[in-house]
Amino acid sequence: MISRTDPAASELSAALQRELPQKRVLIVDRFPAARDALRTMLSTLGITSVAGAGNSVEVLRQVRAANFDIILSDYVLDDGRDGQQLLEELRQQQLIPLGTVFMIITGERGYHNVISVAELAPDDYLIKPFTAEQLQARLLKAVLKKNFFAPVYRKLDEGAYIGALNACSQLLANSSPFELDVLRLKGEILNALGRHEEAEAIYRDVLARKSVPWARMGLAISLRGRNSLEEAESLAQLVTQECPEYLSAYDFLAGVQEALGRLGEAQSVLQQAAAISPKNAARQRIVGDVAMRNGDLDAAEKAYGKVLERHRATSLKQVDDYANLSRVLIEKGHTAGARQIIQELKRDWRGSRQGEYAAAVMDSLCLFAEGEPAKARLATEQALALHEALDAAGEPGKPLPHKIAVDLAHACLATGATDEAQAIMRRVAAENNDNAQLIARIEGVFARTGNAEAGRELLDAVGREIVEVNNRGVMAARAGDLEGAVRLLVEAAERVPSVQFLVNAAKAICALMDRRGWREDLAEQAHRYLEQAQGKNPRDARVLSGREGYQRVAAKYGVSAS
Repeated sequence: MISRTDPAASELSAALQRELPQKRVLIVDRFPAARDALRTMLSTLGITSVAGAGNSVEVLRQVRAANFDIILSDYVLDDGRDGQQLLEELRQQQLIPLGTVFMIITGERGYHNVISVAELAPDDYLIKPFTAEQLQARLLKAVLKKNFFAPVYRKLDEGAYIGALNACSQLLANSSPFELDVLRLKGEILNALGRHEEAEAIYRDVLARKSVPWARMGLAISLRGRNSLEEAESLAQLVTQECPEYLSAYDFLAGVQEALGRLGEAQSVLQQAAAISPKNAARQRIVGDVAMRNGDLDAAEKAYGKVLERHRATSLKQVDDYANLSRVLIEKGHTAGARQIIQELKRDWRGSRQGEYAAAVMDSLCLFAEGEPAKARLATEQALALHEALDAAGEPGKPLPHKIAVDLAHACLATGATDEAQAIMRRVAAENNDNAQLIARIEGVFARTGNAEAGRELLDAVGREIVEVNNRGVMAARAGDLEGAVRLLVEAAERVPSVQFLVNAAKAICALMDRRGWREDLAEQAHRYLEQAQGKNPRDARVLSGREGYQRVAAKYGVSAS
């Protein structure tokens, strides 16, 4: 809070009040009268650059066309979405910078909805009705914090995590009411970069001064990164007990329990969180995935159904959502229900080749379950043709869903196309060799189709090949043969574009340029690999490290790197 008695604080408050009229605001409300009333309220605060939007589609159009300093969104929207989904969409698509104030306005005082809003961490939320003075106080507080963190946010928006760490250190050099917030952000950045020991030191220092749940969770994440799973589990359990509304703790706890091989406990923990915040579709999807691996088809159907219901009318919808639900219905023997979902997939994704591909794959599995092997074989052939066409097209930012590729391999095995199934499974396994869940799913498909031994042999061969190729490239780099390392790792990345190979190839190229000078062709290649890796897993510490290395070499030669 800004003190009214401290002269320096009063001067800061006055400066912020002078700053507010310069802000560009977007009001999101389905009722024009409500937008007009809020516009009038803002005008009393001197804010006149105000735009309005009545639904999410209009919001997306406006934020792509212009920059907004503040977005005030009603919780309830009129197109099947709400303010929580809108914030999720804007952040996932990186349509607003971290410096934008996003505030949700709601008349909902119900426990579930308020928790849902708070979980997604908008900058603040206002319960109706409120006065102009209350709105101003909340805006001043939010703008003050955004201004303070602006140097860090700018670096994070650029993907410059080392620069963001340096900015955090500069902020910590001076006393500030936001010291703990800076430490929290610095710890999160360190964990994101895989520098878990440094993050652990920060969180332990904070906990020595003050018992705060976020520091316990940050410490738990650090411990998991160092493979201290039991200690990480204990800390996360403590957070869920002491702070039942800290929902990300449940997600983390479930992930650790799954890594420890306790799927049933992981599913139970996720369902607890989903019951507290039922509108979080991302969590519902994870519940469905874990329930499927746990053999609880009823829970999987319920969770996947909620995801599809929540995302169907939004740009967050995925063909996977339809495939997930139809897959579990087929497994349950409810082919009529699966057929209905497949028809919805065809309708909602009309004109999309990915939608057509997913529908053909699920059609094949459904037809085989219905006892129509000849028709299933035709659908499989159609799906294979679409798979090859999409793979050849290689649309940027639209990789083929790996789970559906495994479904296609399943259909191939069921209809006798064994060679095609082996080729698909080999590629998916190679590109996702460190994804334990997907590897387990591949094993399960081989087992269900009577090919368990062939599946084990394939996965073992893929694992050996990956280790061998990676080691050859790394050994060449260590021996000083940078050209040889680049050649080997580029060959591996082109053949198997996994996160590991893509980042390794990019790092080898950057090491070569660091030593021999900047080359536009190599730089473009490294940048392309990093973009591919980021598309697969944007939060992977290896991807962030690779981007940092690229930016460092670019800066060395005075090149601007995005």
